[in-house]
Formats: sequence, structure tokens, C-alpha cells
Amino acid sequence: MQGAAGGFSAAAWKALGGVPPSDRIRVGFIGVGGMGTGRLRDFMKHPDVVAAAVCDVDQTHADRAAALVEKQQGQKPAVFRDFRKLVETKDLDAVMVATPDHWHALTAIHAFDAGKDVFCEKPLCYSIGEGRAMVKAKQRHSRVSQMGNHIHNDVSNYRRVVEIVKSGMLGKINRVYCALTSNEKSIGKPADTSSPAELDYDFWLGPAPKRAYNPNRSHFTFRYFWDYSGGYFIDFWCHYADVAYWALDLQAPKSVAAVGGRWMADDNAETPDTLEVLYEYPGLVLTWTLHPRGRPGYDHMGSCVIFEGSDATLVTNYNKHELYIKGVKQEQFERPPQSIPDSPGHIREFLDAIKSRQKTTCDIEYGFKLTKGGLLGNIAYRTGARIQWDDAHERVVNHKEANQLVTRRYRKPWKLPV
Repeated sequence: MQGAAGGFSAAAWKALGGVPPSDRIRVGFIGVGGMGTGRLRDFMKHPDVVAAAVCDVDQTHADRAAALVEKQQGQKPAVFRDFRKLVETKDLDAVMVATPDHWHALTAIHAFDAGKDVFCEKPLCYSIGEGRAMVKAKQRHSRVSQMGNHIHNDVSNYRRVVEIVKSGMLGKINRVYCALTSNEKSIGKPADTSSPAELDYDFWLGPAPKRAYNPNRSHFTFRYFWDYSGGYFIDFWCHYADVAYWALDLQAPKSVAAVGGRWMADDNAETPDTLEVLYEYPGLVLTWTLHPRGRPGYDHMGSCVIFEGSDATLVTNYNKHELYIKGVKQEQFERPPQSIPDSPGHIREFLDAIKSRQKTTCDIEYGFKLTKGGLLGNIAYRTGARIQWDDAHERVVNHKEANQLVTRRYRKPWKLPV
């Protein structure tokens, strides 16, 4: 790892646990709002991490993050408002990207091109075309990457579920249900207004269409507008569909259909709060339910994933799983041998890979494969069509309008590197 420029104060040396400069990992943090600040705190828990730079188009966020770093590590980081200047910093090893979804691709690709390793929040990308470009950039520069779906590694439960499914003890699995308890509340209908002085709103919009500023269209609630994200559904798809993709080695669906609407909240949001998505994979149907009460029959599990096999059914949430045979819960059952090693933790795995140059379990290739399924669900919903997907050519073959949503047209002067 690159050594820090200059010496460290006694407080900074203590904060870094006495880790010598040659073993430190210098990280830049792009997007330090709510999620980004949480990730900043998580990264700084590791004694070999130096939070060397922070960046945000909202000066309030950037200043708050810089003060947090200075308090914890005893040394103020470099502060940027333009991510391109941050990634050009020579002594950075990696960047963490926690911007709104519509900025993930450009920030990650610029970082890869600048020779940085990248930790990028889920969903990996705003569009399928962006995800493909991210994969190409990562592979072109042989960089280390990790998508931020931390349940994959921070909780051991999914590992045990995957072992059970792969053991065959459920029998043949033809149906999987993903049930997300939405719990969405109205975000109101504030009027358009001028953007806050501390926010560079035009830069925040970036490649997205030019819109009047509305308090709901930025920061946390950006995810409820199609210009920037895909709603509550895409926000959690990578957490819940992850265990199904992992256990069944799913690739891309053959067809997708979706129905729903924003029926539970009276506000100016655009994305649905009630949604049913039907996916056809080879030999498998996967159904996704988004509803305030989740899926009937497993209410006690809340948001969960259900594997229905010919011999048994397994239902899991983040933290626990249950096995049913002929509708009867099995309080005790023989488990397969543990075959998936425990993880050191999602961020730790990424940091270790920076040093070893080995692949992570949720690298951009896996993150793209997983995110793609959620993006196709939103395309089906937005067009009202049952779309047929040709994954070899990454195109919708039966619906022109749906195919146009595979890659977005960027607002000038922004361009997607390919």
C-alpha cells in the first residue's frame, strides 16, 4: 500500500492502531450523505484504513464527513466537490462510491480508469448498459471491486441457507418467492423551489434530465423517482434476490412481467409501493412481492425469501431460516456439512483483496449479474409488457420501448465510457 504523505499526529497514529505506512490503505469517499457517512464510519473501524479524502456535491455533507474523519483519525482529509479530482489523487488506493444510483457508473468507471479499486453501493448501476461499461472498465484495468450488499458477508445465515439448498435436501426447486415488506410512508408533495446554496444541483443531476429542484428529488428520497433510481424494489432487490442467485446459480431471466402501482401513499413519488414481478428462468419461476405486509403465510418472517422444493420448503430472512415439510415446521433437522467458509466481513473482505489482489465474493461481475434482474423487473413494470430477454446480446427482443430503457441517454456534456 502507498504510504501517507507526511507524518501522522500521535492521535492519528493511535487511531490507525500503529499500522505501518506500508500496510495502510488510503481510501477516498465519494458521496457522504446518510449511507455514505455510514460507510465512512464502517471503513474507519479498520485500523489499516486511512480516510484520505471525501467528496460530495453538497458542501454540508462534505464538511460533516471531513470533521468526522478529523475527530476519529486525528487528521483532516482532502475535501472535494468534483469526484474526478478526487480519483486523480495519486496516493489513493481505493474509493468508496455511495452516490445516488444514477452516478454509480460514471464515478466507478473514472476511478477504475485512474487505477483505483472500487467499493460501490448497491444497486450496482442505474441501467444495464451502465453495468456492462463498469464491468469492462474493471476488467480493462484489472482492479479489485466489491458491491455493497453487505448481508452477503456480514451475516452467516445466507451461507447456511445456500448449503442447504445446494445439498439437495429440499428436492427439486421450481419456485422461489421474494417478499419485501415495504412499510413505505408518504413523502408528501412539496412544491418546486430553488436549490439550497450548499448543493451544486446541476452537478447532482449529472447525466439525468434537467428538472426543477424539488426537496423530494434529492438526497434520501431520490430513490422514488425514475430519473435517479428504481424505488424501494431496486433498493432491496440485491439483498434478497442475492441468496436465490447464490444458492441456485441463477443467470439472467428469459422473460419478466410486472404489475403494481403507488397505491399506499399520496405524494409526488413515481416508483411503486405495491408490486408483483414474475421472472422466468430456465426451469424456475421467481416471484417478487412488494407490499406493506409482505407475502401472506410467512408474516412472522417479515421480508423473506422462500425456496419451495419437491421435498421441503425453506424460508429465510436476513438473520434466520426455517424448514417446512408438508407444511409442518421442522424444529430439528440434519444439516449438511458446512462447506462455505465464514467471511471476515464485507468491507474487510474488500480491504484484504486490495492487498492480495484476489477476487471478492460480490465483485462487480457478480453485482452486475444480480442487479440486472432487478433492472429488468423495473423495465417490465414501466412498459407494462412481458419482456423477452436475450442475455447474450443484452437486449429486449420483443418490445422496442423496453429495449430503449436498457441504456439511458445521458444529458450533455456527460457521456458513458464504453
